[in-house]
Amino acid sequence: MTAGEGTSPLTTYDVGRVRAWFPGIREELARFDSPGGSLVAGQVADAVHAAMTSGLNQRGTLHEHERAAESVVQECRAALGDLLGTDPTGVVLGRSATALVMQLAATLARGWGPGDEVVVCRLDHDSNIRPWVIAAERAGATVRWLGIDPVTAEVDDVEPLLTDRTRLVAVTGASNLVGTRPDVAAIAAAAHAVGALVHVDAVHLTPHAPVDRPALGADLITCSPYKFFGPHLGALAADPALLETLRPDKLLPSSDAVPERFELGTLPYELLAGTTAAVDVIADLVPTSGSRRERVVASMTALAAYEAGLLAHLLDGLAALPHVTVHGSPAKRTPTVLLTVAGVANAQVSEDLAEHGVVAPHSSFYALEASRALGLGDAGGVRVGLAAYTTRDEVDRLLAGLASLD
Repeated sequence: MTAGEGTSPLTTYDVGRVRAWFPGIREELARFDSPGGSLVAGQVADAVHAAMTSGLNQRGTLHEHERAAESVVQECRAALGDLLGTDPTGVVLGRSATALVMQLAATLARGWGPGDEVVVCRLDHDSNIRPWVIAAERAGATVRWLGIDPVTAEVDDVEPLLTDRTRLVAVTGASNLVGTRPDVAAIAAAAHAVGALVHVDAVHLTPHAPVDRPALGADLITCSPYKFFGPHLGALAADPALLETLRPDKLLPSSDAVPERFELGTLPYELLAGTTAAVDVIADLVPTSGSRRERVVASMTALAAYEAGLLAHLLDGLAALPHVTVHGSPAKRTPTVLLTVAGVANAQVSEDLAEHGVVAPHSSFYALEASRALGLGDAGGVRVGLAAYTTRDEVDRLLAGLASLD
């Protein structure tokens, strides 16, 4: 494969250069499990190690280690602000995206009551469905469901679901199950027209495309650094002015400032340092100049083009295998494919592929509503996810493994 296959000559994507950053890569294994969590870049591991061995304890201003801890926090917020195109003072850090959405839903629902309505989407990971359903039910509000086409996995029209009582619309930026990328900006515009807030789950979108919170129309957006080469934690971002209007449960002595009022307990400084490093890795995927935000956008644009080329090769190869069914055919998608093999159980497919040195897990991957809507029940299928370090040779190994199952 040529270094820049699928990319503009102005932003050549060198996959060999990128692969050298990942100590977890093993040539004997072709990894297609990145939607569940990417490999970690060596720069990230180094940053985590440095933070853990530098004497950090509590944030403050008196001692050097206190100032260093404060710097780690602010640098992480700044990095995530650059990644998501948002004000870093509105970046909330937490244990996971799921935990942050649970907290957010419970907080927003204090202003809901009977007659109010919340829209959730069947395409989504359950972490952007169940917290809103639980919160709405407790408040006596009505849940409306935005459906998906069972063949294409495209999202239905949201406008028929919206009324002047709609308080929030929750939608994914990209499906972690089949890769569908809904027209989030159009959905957000329709929601805003009736006065509703919009929460976008960008956990699966962020590793594959440039993200711009305001351009998406996302009042609130979440992501998970462990999906983009970083450590296990979550982040929520919003306009600081919006966060100022929300009153989450918190300990009495803890800060009431935004965004600290949403962060429970002492932050994991080492993971924040790793997250900053992960964003810097993204900014360096292609050699460009400019601000970190500009480099992030350039790098992710080049990566998206590279992954689109690999995805086209994968889909062409799968189409030539009559015993393999690809579920969903969205017009715009991340490089994520859900498949089943005729006459072979999902678990057996994953086991057989493992014998070919291919890692392709099977499940509904917490996108339970989507799996059911696609007619796959709770079992789902075998998920193939391409990543920044995936090569064409690895895709060919996967295709050969699937061909052998005929």
